[in-house]
Amino acid sequence: MRHGVRRAVWPAWVRAAGIGVRPPPPPSGDMAEPGPGPRPSPSPSRAREEEPGPAGKEEAAPAPKKRRLAGGERYVPPPRKLNPGVSFGAEHFAETSYYFEGGLRKVRPYYFDFRTYCKGRWVGRSLLHVFSTEFRAQPLAYYRAAARAGRLRLNEEPVRDLDIVLKNNDFLRNTVHRHEPPVTAQPIRILAEDEEVVVVDKPSSLPVHPCGRFRHNTVIFILGKEHGLRELHTLHRLDRMTSGVLMFAKTAAVSKRIDEQVRQRQLEKEYVCRVVGEFPEHEVVCEEPILVVSYKVGVCRVDAKGKPCQTLFQRLSYNGSSSVVRCLPRTGRTHQIRVHLQFLGHPIVNDPIYNMEAWGPHRGKGGEIGKTDEELLRALVEEHRSKQSLEVLGIGEEDLNCAGESKDCGNSGDCTKSAEADPVNGSSCPAEDEKDPERNDVAASPLNSDTNLELLDKDKELSLCGNQDGQAGEKGWEEKDPLCVECRMSRRDPSPKELVMFLHALRYKGADFEYCSSMPEWAMEDWQE
Repeated sequence: MRHGVRRAVWPAWVRAAGIGVRPPPPPSGDMAEPGPGPRPSPSPSRAREEEPGPAGKEEAAPAPKKRRLAGGERYVPPPRKLNPGVSFGAEHFAETSYYFEGGLRKVRPYYFDFRTYCKGRWVGRSLLHVFSTEFRAQPLAYYRAAARAGRLRLNEEPVRDLDIVLKNNDFLRNTVHRHEPPVTAQPIRILAEDEEVVVVDKPSSLPVHPCGRFRHNTVIFILGKEHGLRELHTLHRLDRMTSGVLMFAKTAAVSKRIDEQVRQRQLEKEYVCRVVGEFPEHEVVCEEPILVVSYKVGVCRVDAKGKPCQTLFQRLSYNGSSSVVRCLPRTGRTHQIRVHLQFLGHPIVNDPIYNMEAWGPHRGKGGEIGKTDEELLRALVEEHRSKQSLEVLGIGEEDLNCAGESKDCGNSGDCTKSAEADPVNGSSCPAEDEKDPERNDVAASPLNSDTNLELLDKDKELSLCGNQDGQAGEKGWEEKDPLCVECRMSRRDPSPKELVMFLHALRYKGADFEYCSSMPEWAMEDWQE
């Protein structure tokens, strides 16, 4: 007959003093030996597990044991539970600061961690292979130098060998030196605020929330940092280049209530724009379906395979060369108003996508393009490159190095979705899955096998250079990073005029609310360019 062995339960004061308590064995496998650099602090939940319980009470069940690993097998910790509904806080706002120069709001460069769990298609592939096939905005020399500098971490341990084979639940962290593109210095005006909502007048060129290259130069961050408005719920979105009425809910209950109105088509939206030529005096209804051509560049067109949509147009004025048009979208497709106006032969006067020569002699009127989607995208990029204005497309030269548009391996569409899903941590992909700092006119010099990256000292401290004088607009304070391409490049800033598009959200009306902004100057009847 076998006799069970009772496990001794130490009193709380003994456990607290560490008397007779055997330390846990080190984890086995490749990750057992701690690497250089700071060790991650235990999570609050782990800390709570290690606190001694009150004396005389039964101990909690021990944590499940690790699976015994075969010799040389690498241990992968279980995935951490994500905190749903995470919002931005003081620690995120403190990452960097703004300064103003030449009518632009600028963000001082800063260090940022991109974090992701191993995607299913990466399992069984080496980290080097993943970087070389899916994140080609940087050469392999960059990733090798980043690993030597301790910038790449796998399961919070420094990556020593890029040939390491990825496993399910591997957690990758990539620390980058991040530059953001400038936006207009025009302030965000608060139109209305109560205990339920905040309504603002968004300037053109500002994204609503962090996405792609933008994080601090977004409405959400500016409201949090400069107006103390935090934990806001986005009720609707405006394109980055569209200005006007933008609503946020202060609570989840209010957000849910207004979302229901949106789903039931109870929300009325009114826009105003200035278009090329003499728009018809009678009401025009456009119901052409719209298809997304490229998430990366952000281009759509009319196509029978697209999603159904409807927009009503009414001319308000005509000054002899351009018309002010009232727009009432009945659906909410990407670039719906802009694409429908192009189809009608009256694109927005300064639309940086749909009023370009790349669309052909008729600029896409009636859906006549005469190019494949790939040819159209190449023509658009080349036209902006020749004008040194790639920034209006939200891409830089380094993004064009990444061929192909797999929705998961480096295009902005995927990153935008990722940022929405995990807004605090940034993209679900490493640095190159998000569009890096938006600049346009100087091609990113390739860092192939070269010098600066390959010869970086393995143990070199990558410090921040320069001093901080705290004065807005001064360039004396800058972070210089030896791995950062942007730090070594000279860029032409866009002018404030280039960051304005003549499309404005004028009014939003629901079942129990209505918010309006003033008519923009360019929409006045007697306005002349």
